[in-house]
Amino acid sequence: MCSKHIARLCMCQNFFGVLVTFHERLRAERLRLKLSQERFAQLAGVSNRSQANYENGDRKPQVDYLEALEAAGVDTFFVVTGRRQAEANDETGSGKVQDPQGPDTCRFVSGISTADTSGLCALPMYDIEAAAGDGRALEAEEIETTLYFPSEQLAAQGLDPDHVVGVKVRGDSMETTLTDGDWVLIDRKDRPDRPEGVFLLLVEGERRIKRVQRVAGGAWVLISDNGHYQAEMIPPEKVGNVAVLGRCVVRIGRIS
Repeated sequence: MCSKHIARLCMCQNFFGVLVTFHERLRAERLRLKLSQERFAQLAGVSNRSQANYENGDRKPQVDYLEALEAAGVDTFFVVTGRRQAEANDETGSGKVQDPQGPDTCRFVSGISTADTSGLCALPMYDIEAAAGDGRALEAEEIETTLYFPSEQLAAQGLDPDHVVGVKVRGDSMETTLTDGDWVLIDRKDRPDRPEGVFLLLVEGERRIKRVQRVAGGAWVLISDNGHYQAEMIPPEKVGNVAVLGRCVVRIGRIS
């Protein structure tokens, strides 16, 4: 499992809460290999205290920790995802499986890629500030990166991967709900005629993420959650000029 793939798995698993039992799987894998906590720490290049913290769930390791364990023969795919690497290989067959990010981003062992993506779906992520199109078709823009999410977890959120994209938040107008640099998953299917909530909008050719509130008479109020910004009133006769591109459903950002 290459470092980029481990990072993507850790991000999506952590966000959707699958890593609630990460420390339990880590301990289970150590016991399966019949290794002491001290020996396991040595293989990973960390202190005994760090290893204990990881197994107790008090801390979460960095990617290089998992890479060191994988090199030592630990099934890091199981530790991260809860599925055994052998099971994943059985599903994909014995042929070489290409990582969607390119063959140079993953390591192959015995002709089988350890960067298995079965059970995961790839979501394109766009930087809306770098957009160059007319604003409506995100698909026409250049994809900045691709993140992988467990299909089952997306389904549990009521999301159809074919209609979900990610966009990068720019600016501080939506703090503290969203901060500059966050990624937000957008449900492109959820585009109601009478929106209430946080949406990706197209306003006068500019994509904006705003909280939408409808008021008496049919007007819309576009609200910035940051109190330093004034709300914008869209009168009823101009509501048709605002396109709802999708509802903001999932935030991926750094916890400060």
